[in-house]
Amino acid sequence: MTTDDDSEPTGSEQDRFDAFVFANRGALLALPAVALAALGKPSAFSIATGLPLAFAGEVVRMWAVGYSGATTRGDTVTAPALVTAGPYAYVRNPLYAGNFVTAAGFALAFTGRNSAAARFVLVGGSLAAMIGIYAIIVPHEEAYLRATFGPAFDSYCARVPRIVPALEPSDPQHGTYDPNVIGKAESRTWLTFAAMLGVLALKAMRA
Repeated sequence: MTTDDDSEPTGSEQDRFDAFVFANRGALLALPAVALAALGKPSAFSIATGLPLAFAGEVVRMWAVGYSGATTRGDTVTAPALVTAGPYAYVRNPLYAGNFVTAAGFALAFTGRNSAAARFVLVGGSLAAMIGIYAIIVPHEEAYLRATFGPAFDSYCARVPRIVPALEPSDPQHGTYDPNVIGKAESRTWLTFAAMLGVLALKAMRA
Protein backbone atom coordinates (compact mmCIF):
# COMPACT_ATOMS: atom_id res chain seq x y z
CA MET A 1 0.00 0.00 0.00
CA THR A 2 1.24 3.49 -0.79
CA THR A 3 0.59 6.75 0.99
CA ASP A 4 0.52 10.32 -0.23
CA ASP A 5 4.09 10.70 1.05
CA ASP A 6 5.23 7.90 -1.27
CA SER A 7 3.56 9.24 -4.39
CA GLU A 8 5.45 10.79 -7.25
CA PRO A 9 5.15 14.57 -7.74
CA THR A 10 2.28 15.54 -10.00
CA GLY A 11 2.87 17.54 -13.14
CA SER A 12 1.69 20.73 -11.48
CA GLU A 13 3.93 20.14 -8.45
CA GLN A 14 6.91 19.58 -10.74
CA ASP A 15 6.00 22.67 -12.73
CA ARG A 16 5.85 24.75 -9.54
CA PHE A 17 9.21 23.41 -8.42
CA ASP A 18 10.79 24.10 -11.81
CA ALA A 19 9.31 27.61 -11.83
CA PHE A 20 10.66 28.20 -8.30
CA VAL A 21 14.16 27.15 -9.33
CA PHE A 22 13.96 29.34 -12.44
CA ALA A 23 12.78 32.36 -10.46
CA ASN A 24 15.57 31.91 -7.91
CA ARG A 25 18.30 30.80 -10.30
CA GLY A 26 20.44 33.84 -9.54
CA ALA A 27 20.54 33.16 -5.81
CA LEU A 28 21.08 29.44 -6.32
CA LEU A 29 23.92 30.00 -8.76
CA ALA A 30 25.50 32.46 -6.32
CA LEU A 31 26.04 29.74 -3.72
CA PRO A 32 29.04 28.15 -5.51
CA ALA A 33 30.52 31.64 -5.94
CA VAL A 34 30.19 32.25 -2.19
CA ALA A 35 31.93 28.94 -1.48
CA LEU A 36 34.81 29.87 -3.79
CA ALA A 37 35.11 33.33 -2.24
CA ALA A 38 35.15 31.88 1.27
CA LEU A 39 37.34 28.82 0.78
CA GLY A 40 39.45 29.53 -2.30
CA LYS A 41 43.19 30.18 -2.13
CA PRO A 42 44.29 31.75 -5.41
CA SER A 43 47.78 31.81 -6.83
CA ALA A 44 49.28 34.04 -9.50
CA PHE A 45 49.28 31.15 -11.94
CA SER A 46 45.67 30.14 -11.22
CA ILE A 47 44.52 33.74 -11.67
CA ALA A 48 46.40 34.07 -14.95
CA THR A 49 44.85 30.80 -16.11
CA GLY A 50 41.30 31.28 -14.91
CA LEU A 51 40.53 34.94 -15.51
CA PRO A 52 40.76 34.79 -19.32
CA LEU A 53 38.12 32.05 -19.24
CA ALA A 54 35.93 34.10 -16.91
CA PHE A 55 36.09 37.12 -19.22
CA ALA A 56 35.50 34.96 -22.30
CA GLY A 57 32.32 33.61 -20.75
CA GLU A 58 31.06 37.12 -20.08
CA VAL A 59 31.79 38.11 -23.68
CA VAL A 60 29.61 35.21 -24.82
CA ARG A 61 26.86 36.40 -22.46
CA MET A 62 26.97 39.95 -23.83
CA TRP A 63 26.84 38.63 -27.38
CA ALA A 64 23.78 36.57 -26.52
CA VAL A 65 22.03 39.32 -24.55
CA GLY A 66 22.43 41.67 -27.50
CA TYR A 67 20.13 39.33 -29.42
CA SER A 68 17.77 38.13 -26.67
CA GLY A 69 17.33 41.41 -24.79
CA ALA A 70 16.47 42.09 -21.17
CA THR A 71 13.67 39.50 -21.03
CA THR A 72 16.32 36.98 -19.92
CA ARG A 73 16.33 38.65 -16.49
CA GLY A 74 12.70 37.94 -15.64
CA ASP A 75 11.48 35.69 -12.83
CA THR A 76 9.25 33.85 -15.29
CA VAL A 77 10.04 32.53 -18.74
CA THR A 78 9.08 34.88 -21.53
CA ALA A 79 10.16 35.35 -25.14
CA PRO A 80 8.58 37.88 -27.53
CA ALA A 81 10.21 36.10 -30.48
CA LEU A 82 12.21 32.98 -31.25
CA VAL A 83 15.78 34.22 -31.68
CA THR A 84 17.97 31.97 -33.83
CA ALA A 85 20.70 34.41 -34.91
CA GLY A 86 24.08 35.27 -33.45
CA PRO A 87 25.21 32.76 -30.82
CA TYR A 88 21.76 31.18 -30.96
CA ALA A 89 22.69 29.86 -34.40
CA TYR A 90 25.39 27.74 -32.74
CA VAL A 91 23.79 26.68 -29.45
CA ARG A 92 20.30 26.97 -27.96
CA ASN A 93 21.48 28.22 -24.56
CA PRO A 94 24.44 30.57 -25.11
CA LEU A 95 23.77 32.49 -21.90
CA TYR A 96 24.16 29.35 -19.83
CA ALA A 97 27.15 28.21 -21.87
CA GLY A 98 28.76 31.58 -21.16
CA ASN A 99 27.90 31.30 -17.46
CA PHE A 100 29.50 27.87 -17.31
CA VAL A 101 32.72 29.11 -18.92
CA THR A 102 32.83 32.08 -16.52
CA ALA A 103 32.21 29.83 -13.54
CA ALA A 104 34.94 27.42 -14.65
CA GLY A 105 37.33 30.35 -15.02
CA PHE A 106 36.64 31.72 -11.55
CA ALA A 107 36.75 28.24 -10.01
CA LEU A 108 40.22 27.72 -11.47
CA ALA A 109 41.36 31.22 -10.52
CA PHE A 110 40.29 30.92 -6.90
CA THR A 111 41.80 27.51 -6.12
CA GLY A 112 45.44 27.61 -7.19
CA ARG A 113 46.84 27.10 -3.69
CA ASN A 114 44.16 24.76 -2.38
CA SER A 115 45.13 21.15 -1.90
CA ALA A 116 44.40 18.84 -4.83
CA ALA A 117 41.45 17.32 -2.98
CA ALA A 118 40.03 20.69 -1.96
CA ARG A 119 40.46 22.05 -5.46
CA PHE A 120 38.67 19.03 -6.90
CA VAL A 121 35.76 19.54 -4.49
CA LEU A 122 35.51 23.29 -5.05
CA VAL A 123 35.86 23.23 -8.83
CA GLY A 124 33.89 20.03 -9.36
CA GLY A 125 31.21 20.97 -6.84
CA SER A 126 30.74 24.45 -8.30
CA LEU A 127 30.30 23.16 -11.83
CA ALA A 128 28.16 20.21 -10.73
CA ALA A 129 25.82 22.62 -8.90
CA MET A 130 25.45 24.67 -12.08
CA ILE A 131 24.74 21.57 -14.14
CA GLY A 132 22.09 20.49 -11.64
CA ILE A 133 20.33 23.84 -11.76
CA TYR A 134 20.50 24.04 -15.54
CA ALA A 135 19.14 20.49 -15.79
CA ILE A 136 15.97 21.88 -14.22
CA ILE A 137 15.60 25.30 -15.80
CA VAL A 138 16.59 24.49 -19.39
CA PRO A 139 13.73 21.97 -19.90
CA HIS A 140 11.44 24.42 -18.09
CA GLU A 141 12.32 27.14 -20.58
CA GLU A 142 12.09 24.81 -23.55
CA ALA A 143 8.62 23.67 -22.53
CA TYR A 144 7.50 27.30 -22.68
CA LEU A 145 9.20 27.90 -26.03
CA ARG A 146 7.71 24.73 -27.51
CA ALA A 147 4.22 25.72 -26.31
CA THR A 148 4.68 29.26 -27.64
CA PHE A 149 6.41 28.69 -30.98
CA GLY A 150 5.40 25.10 -31.76
CA PRO A 151 6.90 23.57 -34.93
CA ALA A 152 9.30 26.49 -35.39
CA PHE A 153 10.95 25.67 -32.07
CA ASP A 154 10.98 21.94 -32.83
CA SER A 155 12.73 22.68 -36.12
CA TYR A 156 15.23 24.90 -34.30
CA CYS A 157 15.94 22.13 -31.76
CA ALA A 158 16.55 19.67 -34.59
CA ARG A 159 19.17 22.00 -36.13
CA VAL A 160 20.94 23.47 -33.10
CA PRO A 161 22.42 21.63 -30.09
CA ARG A 162 21.21 22.42 -26.59
CA ILE A 163 24.50 22.95 -24.72
CA VAL A 164 27.65 22.16 -26.73
CA PRO A 165 27.99 24.69 -29.59
CA ALA A 166 28.06 23.51 -33.18
CA LEU A 167 31.07 24.38 -35.32
CA GLU A 168 28.95 26.01 -38.03
CA PRO A 169 25.94 28.31 -37.62
CA SER A 170 22.50 26.99 -38.50
CA ASP A 171 20.08 28.63 -40.92
CA PRO A 172 17.58 30.23 -41.08
CA GLN A 173 18.55 32.93 -38.60
CA HIS A 174 16.06 35.36 -37.07
CA GLY A 175 16.88 38.24 -34.74
CA THR A 176 19.05 41.35 -34.69
CA TYR A 177 21.84 42.51 -32.41
CA ASP A 178 21.08 45.55 -30.23
CA PRO A 179 24.03 46.62 -28.05
CA ASN A 180 21.86 49.18 -26.27
CA VAL A 181 20.12 46.51 -24.20
CA ILE A 182 23.34 45.05 -22.79
CA GLY A 183 23.86 47.61 -20.04
CA LYS A 184 20.37 47.13 -18.63
CA ALA A 185 20.34 43.36 -19.02
CA GLU A 186 23.84 42.73 -17.69
CA SER A 187 24.11 45.24 -14.83
CA ARG A 188 23.62 42.61 -12.11
CA THR A 189 26.02 40.21 -13.81
CA TRP A 190 28.67 42.92 -14.00
CA LEU A 191 28.23 43.71 -10.29
CA THR A 192 28.67 40.04 -9.41
CA PHE A 193 31.65 39.78 -11.73
CA ALA A 194 33.25 42.87 -10.17
CA ALA A 195 32.63 41.52 -6.66
CA MET A 196 34.35 38.25 -7.55
CA LEU A 197 37.28 40.15 -9.02
CA GLY A 198 37.52 42.24 -5.85
CA VAL A 199 37.54 39.21 -3.56
CA LEU A 200 40.06 37.49 -5.82
CA ALA A 201 42.36 40.53 -5.67
CA LEU A 202 42.11 40.73 -1.86
CA LYS A 203 42.91 37.05 -1.44
CA ALA A 204 45.83 37.31 -3.85
CA MET A 205 47.30 40.26 -1.94
CA ARG A 206 47.03 38.40 1.35
CA ALA A 207 48.64 35.23 0.00
